[in-house]
Amino acid sequence: MSAPQPLLEPEEARRLLEMTAYERPFWARGLLVAGVDEAGRGPLAGPVVAAAVVFEPDRLLADVNDSKQLSPEKRAGLFERITELAFDWAVGMASPEEIDRLNILRASHLAMRRALDKLRNLPVHAFVDGLPVSQLPVPHTAIVKGDQRCYSVAAASIVAKVVRDDIMRELDDLYPGYGFARHKGYPTEEHVRAIHRLGLSPVHRRSFRVRPLRVEGPQP
Repeated sequence: MSAPQPLLEPEEARRLLEMTAYERPFWARGLLVAGVDEAGRGPLAGPVVAAAVVFEPDRLLADVNDSKQLSPEKRAGLFERITELAFDWAVGMASPEEIDRLNILRASHLAMRRALDKLRNLPVHAFVDGLPVSQLPVPHTAIVKGDQRCYSVAAASIVAKVVRDDIMRELDDLYPGYGFARHKGYPTEEHVRAIHRLGLSPVHRRSFRVRPLRVEGPQP
């Protein structure tokens, strides 16, 4: 039997009711569904990471939302709770080499397929953030801004983001000087300057364009 969950404040209960509108028709028939989202499409370095998360309707958590709207501390706390209370969850990745070979869109889809394939049992349906995904192992519904509108996708966005950030911190130890722990591979000014100074590391995406350095001061 599921552990009892704390009572939600009325406003949060209403928000979760709205965010579970996609899942509830399946839950009403005793069917479980997965939310799928990715993190890391825009960086110049590191893998793209996708998560698949399956929740039961009586084990919902307060404050689950689009990972981009949460502080790192809030994400970390929710990650622990999601991975503890979810019926099932898994993570899939595509490497920088796969991103370069396939392109970032296809690599993101590959990571999503891998995440679903790693679940203990495939759900009957999946909800994904954004546009339709090619060759998923289950039928799916693509939801624009799904990480803000669908509870399961929001939970997946948190898991994917936390896992990828942890990977980038590990890569910072392996490849010091780039600042991976701070910018997580995104094209910040610090990162671009490090690339121009050090060159590309083995975990940089060769197919991504590195912008020129900004030149300070008057030009001849």
